[in-house]
Amino acid sequence: CPCGYLGHFRKECRCSANEVTRYQKRISGPLLDRIDIFVDVPPIEYGKLAEIVSAESSESVRLRVERARQRQIDRFAGTRLLCNAEMNAPEVKDFCQMESGCSRLLKTAMDQLCLSARSFHRIIKLSRTIADVDGEPVVRTHHLAEALQYRQRES
Repeated sequence: CPCGYLGHFRKECRCSANEVTRYQKRISGPLLDRIDIFVDVPPIEYGKLAEIVSAESSESVRLRVERARQRQIDRFAGTRLLCNAEMNAPEVKDFCQMESGCSRLLKTAMDQLCLSARSFHRIIKLSRTIADVDGEPVVRTHHLAEALQYRQRES
């Protein structure tokens, strides 16, 4: 929203619904369609920032990402492709094998979210990447569900 406090847990947004809608429509649908991941990042309270919690190390995250990238390099050996994001629609069909439950979930998502063809393929490519990070050779329903959660939500 224009004031920046829509959804803030402490500060109240003072924008009208019309102002929020007008502000959010400044970015065109076709441009938004080209963004793969939307994540809401709420403000963090001091207590959470000051906590001493052992989190996953950057090194272990880096290793997981490197393994996922290597899976993609191996998958695309002999093609012009380097990563999942570069696939076109026919390549998505060739390289993104999905378990049987995925087609039902994808159809429901298409119907309920009114996904464009571009969004449809982007979700499949993202779910393939999530499966790569998990070390899975096939896209599973939970990979697809996670990819769907990263789509932009209507306000």
